[in-house]
Amino acid sequence: MRKRALGGLIVVIALGLSLTACQDTKARQENEQLKSQVSALQKEDAELRSRVDELTVARDGLIRENDTLRAENQSLKAKHPAKKAPRS
Repeated sequence: MRKRALGGLIVVIALGLSLTACQDTKARQENEQLKSQVSALQKEDAELRSRVDELTVARDGLIRENDTLRAENQSLKAKHPAKKAPRS
């Protein structure tokens, strides 16, 4: 009886170790996949940050140009007051 229990225990331990090894291999593969995904996302993040910086500079330039055009428009309006329509 004890030999059977000992034999069963050995079989259970052997199966447990083999299953643990399989799970460890799967975990390593999954870990490598996740690392590559994180690396790709970090590259994409850097590219997007660069693009945001470019767009911010472009926006600031357009704001300055818009302000200049508004000031020019105001000065032109001041030089030529609006004409009133003749009354009939």
